[in-house]
Parts: sequence; C-alpha cells; structure tokens
Amino acid sequence: MEPVLKFVNVNKYYNNNVHALHNISLEIAAGEFVSVIGPSGSGKSTLLRTVNRLIDVSDGEIFLDGEDITGIGGKKLRAVRRKVGMIFQNYNLVYRLSVLQNVLHGYLGYLDGIKGILGIYPEEEKLRAISLLEEMGLGAFCYNRAADLSGGQKQRVGIARAIMQRPKIMLADEPIASLDPSSAKNIMDILAGLVKERQITCIVNLHQLEVAKKYSTRIIGLSKGTIVFDGKPEELTDEVVEKIYGTSSANLIGGAESEEQHISYAAC
Repeated sequence: MEPVLKFVNVNKYYNNNVHALHNISLEIAAGEFVSVIGPSGSGKSTLLRTVNRLIDVSDGEIFLDGEDITGIGGKKLRAVRRKVGMIFQNYNLVYRLSVLQNVLHGYLGYLDGIKGILGIYPEEEKLRAISLLEEMGLGAFCYNRAADLSGGQKQRVGIARAIMQRPKIMLADEPIASLDPSSAKNIMDILAGLVKERQITCIVNLHQLEVAKKYSTRIIGLSKGTIVFDGKPEELTDEVVEKIYGTSSANLIGGAESEEQHISYAAC
C-alpha cells in the first residue's frame, strides 16, 4: 500500500548555515498517530511545516498520496494544502471574528475569486461548521468573539477549522504546550478520535514523553535534525530517551517524579 506521506533524503538549510533537517527519509501510513519528540531546536517544527510547504526543503523529495509536492505551486499547491490540516500552539485564530467565522476559514481553500475574498460560504458548509462546533462542545459559542474563549476552547476551534478542510493528514505543532492538564487531555483525546473515527492521519509534535507514549501508534525522535529513533511507544526506553535528549528521562522536566505529576492527566 502506498504511504500517505513519504520523505526521501530531505534536507533543510537556513540562511545562517543551520542544517535543520539531515537526510530525512520516512514513510507514514494512513491511520497512524505519530508523535515527533526531541529537544527544542531539533527540527520538529521544521519537519512538520515541510508537509504543507509552509517551509520549503533545500533538497530531497516529499510525496503526499504518491504525488511529489516538493516543487509544486499555484493551484496544485492549494489543492495539496486542502489535504493537510494544521493545529498551532498559539491557536492562530482571528480574535476579532466570531468562533463560527474562524471555523469557516478552514473552507477557504475551496472557494475561488470574490467568494473567497468576501467569505461567502455555501449554506451546507455553514451547517457543517456549526455541527463541528457542537461536536467540540462549543455549540453555544458560535457567535462569541474568539478572543473571549479559554485556551482549551481556542484550540478546539482550531481543530474544528482544520477538520473543515476535509484533510487526509492533521499536523499539530505543540498543541497542548500552553494548556492546563485537563484541557490538554481533552485535546489529545480529540486528536486520537480523528484517527479512529475519521481515519485522519495525525502527526503531532510533543515535549511530554508520557503523553506521546499513551496516544501514539508510533514515535519519531529527532536530535539535531536527524532521526535517531523511529518505533513503537513501548520501544522508547531510557537509553533511547538519552540518545534523543542527551540526558536520562529522570532529568527531564525536573526529574522523574515531577514528570509523572506533570503528565498525570494522561491516565485520567
């Protein structure tokens, strides 16, 4: 079966000669929940953003549904981006607009010309956006300003907006980093549901190791732009963690005890 996403010898250099991604080659199958872990500056965000071409690679190839998307532009790139939803750590909402308007923005890639500029959406898509908000527990907030929501609510709006694209792949860049434990668990449960109920492949950048272990079918560990681990959650041993982070798991997040407290919501 053709992988839904494939990297072939991908490299990314920045202008300051930083080699952000080193010869990345990997395949991701449909229906996987993949967590990407690694220290800050390891290339996690860069890797994610090459998938929807927010960042262009320096060399190598990326295939989405068997199509080489590395050098495409214009309408072809727009069509590819419809297939790739993205959830941001800082939510990336337009706070002066209503919650419903923000969700409808996920459909903009399907609109042409003046309809896209003016935000004229088909009635059935408006109803679908409302249905998604109800699914996220936000049906009562459709006409509230996005600025008035809590962090967890804003992230759920971001997820609903991404689902409006009808994506095949969902990218999530540190989606729970700014959330309290209860909200974080809620968001991770929703992302896991996308895989199980909507068959959307999820690729999530995380710092919380135990969260990655709990929710993922596969974990990729990056260090200095290189894949140093690619395996099942149960294979993420202390030795592997030390290889990824350069220190033992006991030294992460202030030690093993405090890490356990930090991620205790994962078992809630």
